[in-house]
Amino acid sequence: MHAPEDEPVEPPGPRRPVDADAEVGVGPWPGGPSAWPDDPRLDPELLAAGDRRNVVDRYRYWTVEAVVADLDTRRHPFHVAVENWAHDLNIGSVVRTANAFAAAEVHVVGRRRWNRRGAMVTDRYQHLRHHPRVEDLLAWADSAGLPVLGVDNLPGSVPLEGYPLPRACVLLFGQESVGLSDAARAGARDVLHIAQFGSTRSINAGAAAAIAMHAWIGQHAGPPPSD
Repeated sequence: MHAPEDEPVEPPGPRRPVDADAEVGVGPWPGGPSAWPDDPRLDPELLAAGDRRNVVDRYRYWTVEAVVADLDTRRHPFHVAVENWAHDLNIGSVVRTANAFAAAEVHVVGRRRWNRRGAMVTDRYQHLRHHPRVEDLLAWADSAGLPVLGVDNLPGSVPLEGYPLPRACVLLFGQESVGLSDAARAGARDVLHIAQFGSTRSINAGAAAAIAMHAWIGQHAGPPPSD
């Protein structure tokens, strides 16, 4: 059996509904190696053992390289940058959300090494780029012709709600405790804030990044491809 290049491969037979007690994913491909599809995107180890990864059904049994190559054909032209973030779980959360929204890249400014556990393996599928200083990020964005938009609840910032986000841009988020640096503020086209209605001064940095990314999705992205 040969699957067309633009069609996802699915095992024969009906899908079993997933419930709280069921295993995630799919088991080995029915029928053994002789029944495996002739598709170079598929991973023989996953076909033999099953695919329990946290991926959409479209990518069941695909190699990591094949998933990345397919995502590269339809990534969105917005980038996400985090400046000197101290909490690895927050960085991982941003990477995971960026993958969910098919961001072009996540830029980590500051330390190169961070614990990627919070990314829940999505860092394998999401392009990451490191910059030692925010000035390096700003220089890269300028060379790429991408406007930088800071997100921080600073005096003089403008509401994210209703702001016409450029289709190609960099969304830059400052450190959790102190926010955007002076250099980041100076290099940003605008600084945006997220409307809040409760008593707290700020929200979690990873949550703020997710809100801003979804604001971009709401303005520029159509419905996602079906599985």
